[in-house]
Amino acid sequence: MKITTLLENSKNYIEKIGHLDPEITNIEFDSRRVSTGTLFFALKGIHTDGHNFIDTAIRSGAKAVCFSDDIKDYNSDVVYIKVKDTKEALSSFSSALYCNPSAEIKVIGVTGTDGKSTTVSLIDQLLELSGRESGYISTISYKSGKTVEKNVLRQSTPEASQIHAILREMINKGKEYAIVESTSHGLSDKTCRLKDVDFNVGVLTNITQEHLEFHGTLEQYRSDKGNLFRKLGKSSKSNVFGVVNLDDPECNNFIKYSGDKPVYTYSLKDSNATLYANNIELDSRGCSFTLNFNNKRNNVRLNLPGQFNIENMMAAVLTVHYIANISWDEILNYIPELVSVKGRLNPVPTTGDFAIVVDYAHTPGSFEKVLPSIKKSISGRLIVVFGSAGERDIAKRSVQGEIADKYADVIILTDEDPRLEDSLKIINDIKDGIKNKELEKSLYIIPDRKSAITKAIEIAQKGDMIMTLGKGHESTMVYPDGSRPWNEAEVITTILKDKNLF
Repeated sequence: MKITTLLENSKNYIEKIGHLDPEITNIEFDSRRVSTGTLFFALKGIHTDGHNFIDTAIRSGAKAVCFSDDIKDYNSDVVYIKVKDTKEALSSFSSALYCNPSAEIKVIGVTGTDGKSTTVSLIDQLLELSGRESGYISTISYKSGKTVEKNVLRQSTPEASQIHAILREMINKGKEYAIVESTSHGLSDKTCRLKDVDFNVGVLTNITQEHLEFHGTLEQYRSDKGNLFRKLGKSSKSNVFGVVNLDDPECNNFIKYSGDKPVYTYSLKDSNATLYANNIELDSRGCSFTLNFNNKRNNVRLNLPGQFNIENMMAAVLTVHYIANISWDEILNYIPELVSVKGRLNPVPTTGDFAIVVDYAHTPGSFEKVLPSIKKSISGRLIVVFGSAGERDIAKRSVQGEIADKYADVIILTDEDPRLEDSLKIINDIKDGIKNKELEKSLYIIPDRKSAITKAIEIAQKGDMIMTLGKGHESTMVYPDGSRPWNEAEVITTILKDKNLF
């Protein structure tokens, strides 16, 4: 697309500097990925400022540069576009360059503190099982065609240019539905990653404390997530609706944000919800329960452990029923076929007489959902191995400790991406919330994560369950000196093999 056409379609700029009209083939904000024909965006981040890489981008082939701060020198072979906010402009320019892809595909946004990736996966599975063509973007992976690609960005919701490019790719590959994990960061006006995405469906799993280092307050965190539902209220697309967890204290706010659009609810407590589950029986491999919908009562088996997965499943079921007009009886047939997503309650095989599970739980809300459910389904002790991320929400650390103290029999505190923070400082912040455990008997402090997991395996007894929390699917551990490879399941398997337990 010519730069003049792009400017006409986006109109989100202050001035154009330069008389050339180059062909723009792609948009980039990382100077290392610039090629001939790139429109380079000088984004201002926490640690870096893209304005410092403008010259590098030009040398790599950028034909146009979008910037917000004054710059000293202009290259006559390049067009410069001055904007007020480069992140906001990145969103509108990306939508324009890829011809507003969200208008051509049914877009489902999933937000909440916990359960987003699992719910995205379950929606995708149900659509695919019913023969519908769907793609998705999530923390773990994305799927624009037939194959699943690993998300290597460490961003659950990518930047706007990547979002719109993937949506266009989905359309080109025949997808009818796009499921987008919509984080509070992605929905925030600070990042504008999802600002120009037009949604058909907004799904809320829950709201608990997380990412206050970015949002500042819980109220702002809630409000930023609410942007997904505000977008529903303003949407002119057909078949627009919300799906909300009626058991969450914030549910009414999200229903209100949706304006005049319909909102369907699900609940484990309130029989007045659109979809209600009761008679729940949990075991180590899954759940059995009764689903109540439109005066129908059906006994259902879900082969995913944990009561919280019933909630994730109900959110997915309501979404696909109403967006794809799939009959209730057909959906019921698919529920037993649903499988877990990588890093979420994934068992690690062992010949020992105890069990080991890897899970991504890293927030107080996810701890409250995961730990009591697992505790109810095992005969022995619950041994949890976890830490808390450095340079992230400090206030949640002691709360994590308090919740683990309540449900776990043994706690082993360890590293989880300390980044530039002192590892022991993070661990001691968690330890402040632990009041009922005795050091070196039911509470261990072992910063090295492999050593911590080894300790858990060494003390495990018959019937015990070891849960390693916080890393899940992730492939790196971030230390002060940078990222190091890390695969939790592989590390556990290595330890088990060393001890002849695999």
